[in-house]
Amino acid sequence: MNIPSSESVATDSLLAVCLFAAFADGEKSEAEREQIRLMAEELGSEDVAAISRKILMGKLSLDAVAQSLAPQEEHRLLAYEMARAVCEAGGAISKDEQVFLTELRGKLSLGAVESKAIDEEVDSLALGPLDTAETAPSAPDNSGMILRYAIVNGALELLPETLATMAIIPLQMKMVYRIGKSHGFELSRDNIKEFLATAGVGLGSQMVEGFARKLMSGFGKKLAGKMAGRVAGQVTGSAFSFGTTYAIGHIAERYYSGGRKLGAGEIKSLFSSLGAQGKEMHARYLPDIQQRASQLNTAEILSMVRGTAAV
Repeated sequence: MNIPSSESVATDSLLAVCLFAAFADGEKSEAEREQIRLMAEELGSEDVAAISRKILMGKLSLDAVAQSLAPQEEHRLLAYEMARAVCEAGGAISKDEQVFLTELRGKLSLGAVESKAIDEEVDSLALGPLDTAETAPSAPDNSGMILRYAIVNGALELLPETLATMAIIPLQMKMVYRIGKSHGFELSRDNIKEFLATAGVGLGSQMVEGFARKLMSGFGKKLAGKMAGRVAGQVTGSAFSFGTTYAIGHIAERYYSGGRKLGAGEIKSLFSSLGAQGKEMHARYLPDIQQRASQLNTAEILSMVRGTAAV
C-alpha cells in the first residue's frame, strides 16, 4: 500500500497511530519512549515529538485519531497495517499489543475479512523464516554479504510501499542469522532480538521511523518511475537504514566470530561508531542503492523475506 501524501490531513493521525502502537506494550514502553525521542531528534521533526508528548500526557486519544481517519477507508486500512507492523516488529505480538490492535480495529470500524488480510500480509513478513535458500556464507567471507543486505535495505527506503519498510527488520534479522550460522551458531528469533536490543536497536521505533520519513516526505504522491531516491527525505532514510544494517552486520560478525564474548558496552560502542561509518559510506554506494531500488518489486521483496530469493 502506498502512503498518502504528507499534505493530507491524515498524516498526523497516521503518525499518531504508529506511536500509539509503539507504546502499546507496557514492558517496552519506557525503552520505546527514549528511542522515539531520539528518533524525533534524528528526523528533526517537531511533529513526531509533539504527537508523542500529547499521547504520553493523555492529551490525544485513540478515539480522536480514529475519528479523523474515518472518512477514508484507505487511511483506516493503512493505519491498521502500520500499527500491526510496529507491534509485530521483530516477532510475536504481546498480549498488551493484541488488546491494542483489537481496540484499534473496532475504532477504525474494520471488518474481520479486511483486518485478517492485513494480519496475514504483515505476519508473512514479520514471521518469515530466518533460514534462506541461499547457501550460508563461509566465514570469514561475510563482508560482501553484509554490504548486499545494507544496499537492499537502503534501496527499500527509497520505495513508496509500506511493505518495503516492513521488510527491513526481517532482512536484518535474516542477515544476523546467516552470520551466526556461518560461525557455528544456530540462532532463534529471540536470540537475535536480544542481540539487537543489546546493540540499542529499537525494533518498534525503527519501524515507526521508516513510516514517519515516508509520511513526511509525501510518498503517497504518484512518482514518475521507480527512482524514488530523488526525494531528499528518503535519501536520508536510505542512509539511516544502510548505516544501521551495515553496523548490525559487522557487530554480529565480530560477536559470533569471537565466540560471543563482546560485552554489552562494547557492542553499544561499536554500533555507534559503525553506524556513523555506514552512513558516511552511503553516498559512495548511492548509485548501487538507486539501481537496486529500480529493480525491486513486491514479489521480489516478499521472496527475499521468505528466503526463496537471494538478497
